[in-house]
Amino acid sequence: MRKFVFVMLLICSAATAQHRRGPAVLFEVSNKNVVKSVFPDAEKVEKIDDYWYRVIDSLNTTLGFAMSSMEHCKDVKGYNGATPVLIVTDKKHVIKKVALQSNYETQSFVRILDKSGFFASWNDLTVLKASTAEVDGITGATFTANAVAKNVVFLVEKGKEKLPEK
Repeated sequence: MRKFVFVMLLICSAATAQHRRGPAVLFEVSNKNVVKSVFPDAEKVEKIDDYWYRVIDSLNTTLGFAMSSMEHCKDVKGYNGATPVLIVTDKKHVIKKVALQSNYETQSFVRILDKSGFFASWNDLTVLKASTAEVDGITGATFTANAVAKNVVFLVEKGKEKLPEK
């Protein structure tokens, strides 16, 4: 009887937690908008290698670079799943923006991270220095923060192996 009660309590707890949190919902992020928030004149992004993309204007001038962890860090999970990031740098490989790409994370926690300056923690660091940056997460959004940080570290480690030319 005790075992039955314990199992029923577990089932009820799980059902209540799922009801409170609700189903995970995809939050779509436009990579184009992320790039344009850094480089308003950006017209296209072209792949350089497995990690780097070149950001180009209408005159085919390189404005900066970008890296995405979308294809590389599928196993790095936040609270509700994968947490791919897009890193945008200038031509000197200085990070100008770290943004969460399309994801299933709870958006109220993502907003808390954003408002606290978490994503901006890497801004103005070179790709070479970013992998050793001490970045603090936020209580309550620990899974998301840790997963984002792992994605960033992965990208900067891979990206610094072969920095693109201007």
